[in-house]
Amino acid sequence: MQVILLERVAKLGQMGEVVNVRDGFARNFLLPQGKALRATDGNRKVFEARKAQLEARNLETRREAEAAAARIDGQSFVIIRSASDTGALYGSVTTRDASEAATAAGFSLGRGQIVLDRPIKELGLHSVSVVLHPEVSVRITLNVARSQDEASLQASGKSIQELAAEAEAAADFEVSQLLDQIGTAASDEG
Repeated sequence: MQVILLERVAKLGQMGEVVNVRDGFARNFLLPQGKALRATDGNRKVFEARKAQLEARNLETRREAEAAAARIDGQSFVIIRSASDTGALYGSVTTRDASEAATAAGFSLGRGQIVLDRPIKELGLHSVSVVLHPEVSVRITLNVARSQDEASLQASGKSIQELAAEAEAAADFEVSQLLDQIGTAASDEG
């Protein structure tokens, strides 16, 4: 099906372009979302009549998105989840979780604006892309931890695995010292 794009659509085209798309994509996404019109002679005339208005609206929304991008770019949001001792989450962090964390911090982000490159299934710092406008995107950091204290440690640069290794090494050292003391005490008695 041929459609006329009413706004820039990623990986498809710019505003005003006539593109071929699959019928289902047009019927289920582009047309209901108001992102395109069927490419008929009547709709081409309607688009030409509304072109200046659409370009002005696109420019205005892009400016608003750029202003929001300046505030949110590089922000870090803490998400508290339960996880195993190795750092594997019981479940995963979704776009809804990221959206709720941003909203709790005072930013208005929708689930559809957040793009996860891969599923987040472990504790740590994860960089995530946020698309505020088809032409404006920024990166934020999700700090996934078991507690607020753990999130603070991760933010300072330590990973959960490093902390667990340090704790294990300290415990091994204490055990070896205790065994040395027992061995010294046994040899003094004998």
